[in-house]
Amino acid sequence: MKWKKLCFLLAFAVLPWMGQGQELNARVTVNSDKIQGTNKSVFTTLQTSLMEFINNRKWTDATFAINERIDCTMTIIVNEQEDNTFSAEIQVQARRPVYNSAYTTTLLNYRDTEFDFEYVEFEQLEYNENTLTSNLTATVVFYIYVILGLDFDSFSPLGGKAYLEQAQQIVNMAQSQGTWNGWKAFDSNSNRHALITALTDNASEIFRNMWYTYHRRGLDEMAANPDRGRTTIIETLQALEEVRQVRPTSLLLQMYADSKLDEVVSIYSKATTQEKQAGLKLLSNIFPTQGNRLEALKNTR
Repeated sequence: MKWKKLCFLLAFAVLPWMGQGQELNARVTVNSDKIQGTNKSVFTTLQTSLMEFINNRKWTDATFAINERIDCTMTIIVNEQEDNTFSAEIQVQARRPVYNSAYTTTLLNYRDTEFDFEYVEFEQLEYNENTLTSNLTATVVFYIYVILGLDFDSFSPLGGKAYLEQAQQIVNMAQSQGTWNGWKAFDSNSNRHALITALTDNASEIFRNMWYTYHRRGLDEMAANPDRGRTTIIETLQALEEVRQVRPTSLLLQMYADSKLDEVVSIYSKATTQEKQAGLKLLSNIFPTQGNRLEALKNTR
């Protein structure tokens, strides 16, 4: 009886902790193939430290079950090393499960080529939302909040607002660091400043509402009613055309192409001939450089 009581008390104590599960299931890869003749252990240590830093910390107040954690990958390709200073690029990808299916859909597939940072092997990775001390952790946390923003937006209209604002705050603070690259306005049309500006400016609301409709009312509906889900997704393309009209060079369009275009073409494979023809015309107008990826829509049989 005492043993059963002890087990009950332990289980009761653990339950609140279990309810506070972390949000991310991240895999980090540090590729040092371009670096020759140095001690490679620093890269292995960095890789392990980053995975622990991302996965072992709570980034929101939301409750995530283990199977609800967001799968994401960060691949850091180190191009140059000088002592403890590294010049690299980072590829960030994130996915979310589609309701009542084994399918996962890509939320983000983004390549950032401006990623210089300092790192000393075995140093503790830290992040304070009020003070930035490391371009390494600032960049990683920036992308964590972008991932969270896109994920929450996909479940409720503009649901990721708080997390995109966190990413915006990091950009605002990082700009004052004169030696940190990738943060400043007008330095690049695809750096971190450009990315968060695209996700939070006036035109973004059209895109973000479309993002919710695409995922929650489109993809998540397809298991129960494939035709209705597909029709909803096709209808969301009009929002992309609106974004193009407001911001013809919007980074949001490139983000969509990198994460969603192949999926949309696949969804169109079950559409009617008329829908395929209309989709080809619309997508060709929105993504004029993606002709090869739209080729399947030309098959109207």
